[in-house]
Amino acid sequence: MKALALLAAVAAAASMAGCKPADIASAVAAHHGRYLGIGVYPAGVLWAQIVAGAPKVSAAATLKDDEQVIVVVDSKTGEIRQCGNFSGYCVAMDPWSQALAQGRTAPLPLIEHAEDLERDAAKSAAAKP
Repeated sequence: MKALALLAAVAAAASMAGCKPADIASAVAAHHGRYLGIGVYPAGVLWAQIVAGAPKVSAAATLKDDEQVIVVVDSKTGEIRQCGNFSGYCVAMDPWSQALAQGRTAPLPLIEHAEDLERDAAKSAAAKP
């Protein structure tokens, strides 16, 4: 019985001898760049409340124009970014890294917080007859 178990172990080891871990660089290259998609999500009410500053061009989209937030991860650094689909404004989820070229690092300053928006909505609902 021991001989059979030993033979099975040797056969398994021999069959796996040609296996090697996947090359991470080639897996990243298959994605056409270093940013990998996590998902696309609806822009919540707080997305439009981020203090982002005025765009340089008056016709440019703002945070209020974003309908979706695209979330990606940088496969080299692990940084996660959320970017508006029309404004292109990005937020990094990596507070110890450098600032983004366009965007900010969390935590973000908000025009109004969720609590403020909820209180205003409750006041509006109470004022309706």
